[in-house]
Amino acid sequence: MAERPLPARGVAQEMRCVLHWFSGWAPQRQRFLQDLLAKAVPGKLRPLLEGLEGLSLSGAPAPPPSLFQCQLRLWDQWFRGWSEPERNHFLARLEQVDPDFAAHFYGQLAATAGKD
Repeated sequence: MAERPLPARGVAQEMRCVLHWFSGWAPQRQRFLQDLLAKAVPGKLRPLLEGLEGLSLSGAPAPPPSLFQCQLRLWDQWFRGWSEPERNHFLARLEQVDPDFAAHFYGQLAATAGKD
């Protein structure tokens, strides 16, 4: 079996950071799962619509973002900059950190097959 190439040093640090955050996320893991699914299946409309639910058109100032929201923004920026092999490496690391979460992710991902 061929070994996967390791991610670049900066990317590896980003992955370690996200995995560290992940270890502290309990109630937020479901939201992270939805974001991960949206990234894995970008053509699906449901995650996009769910993301739009948080937008507000009222004139009232929005509250400052939570720490979790800031972490998700960084995660999103970093993930978009990762190559496909780096993204796959992250998923492999996530499987090592939390096999149950990874299994749930793959189950949800498989459930999207054939749905538009």
